[in-house]
Amino acid sequence: MGQAVRDALAIAVQIGQPVLLWGGPGEGKSRLIAQVAEQLGRPCEVVVGSVREASDFVGLPVRDPGGSVTFAPPRWATRCLDEPTTVVFLDELTTAPPSVQAAMLRVVLEREVGDLRLPDSVSFVAAANPPDVSAGGDDLAPPLANRFCHLDWEAEPARWVAGLLHGWEPPPIPIVPAERGAIETIWRATLAGFIGARPSILRRVPEDIVAQGRAWPSPRTWDQAHRAAAAADAAGADRKVRQALVAGLVGAGAALELLRFADAMDLPDPEELLADPSSLDPSSRIDLLLASLAGVTAAVAGRPTLDRWHAAWAVLGVACDAGRADVAALSAVGLIDLREDGWPAPPEAVAFAPTLRAAELI
Repeated sequence: MGQAVRDALAIAVQIGQPVLLWGGPGEGKSRLIAQVAEQLGRPCEVVVGSVREASDFVGLPVRDPGGSVTFAPPRWATRCLDEPTTVVFLDELTTAPPSVQAAMLRVVLEREVGDLRLPDSVSFVAAANPPDVSAGGDDLAPPLANRFCHLDWEAEPARWVAGLLHGWEPPPIPIVPAERGAIETIWRATLAGFIGARPSILRRVPEDIVAQGRAWPSPRTWDQAHRAAAAADAAGADRKVRQALVAGLVGAGAALELLRFADAMDLPDPEELLADPSSLDPSSRIDLLLASLAGVTAAVAGRPTLDRWHAAWAVLGVACDAGRADVAALSAVGLIDLREDGWPAPPEAVAFAPTLRAAELI
């Protein structure tokens, strides 16, 4: 599993997904993060949470000559402007005081440090020892935990022995291609079908305080999970890597359900449906139909034109003619949101009006 975690970390860094690497003291977490950053050709900026103050993340208030107050960013943040692909390594995260953890929230999610906005290409990786083996450690606050992909790292004996004898040359890591829109569309449709069939799994905040500090399902982490899964597939990574990424975001149980759902699906290509709306099979299972229609909407969102928008309505019309307007209603709402000024309403949209009004969607 060690190689899968390494690859998952590398993929997360490339797509800007914040990662929290868990592991006992002395397992080599810091070395792993530095190695991955080096292999990707990115500088690594180390910020040790246990010795920092909240001002190191929200900025130091400074009064300017005009009487207003600005928040000056720390040096570690300004250096990221010079190196916009920096990997910001937040070490000893769980030993940071609660006030510092709270200050990190805005940095990790919004990339803002004081009055400075970090480039989108900056990535965040944190490391932490489990609270029971860390000095002064505490459980992670749920809002902060829900922003990370949680990966468990443990040195593998065989690989460690090989490194001891022959040198610590890191193995190759998968590279995520810049163009992966088609794969993301498929995963977006798959996730839409899955949540549509299992709406109760969209959010599950654990009752146990320890579990709240790890991975659990929320609208945010589901969105992150489908992007991470798409990146892993686009990079040609092993299935274990995809599983580690998804489980690190929504938890092992929820990840297993999604991945089983994805493996059982055989979705039609959204572009083929747009080219030939009559090829839609409206009699398929509700979850498959939801995912297929969501894929069409996602494909149009990725390249919105009037012709593609009207073609998508034609696909939904096939479902409506087969008595599945209730299933297609969510995709209809998505198409309504994509409409640009001046685009005439297609005739298929009229058939959905009663269903959308009944569901209070319009």
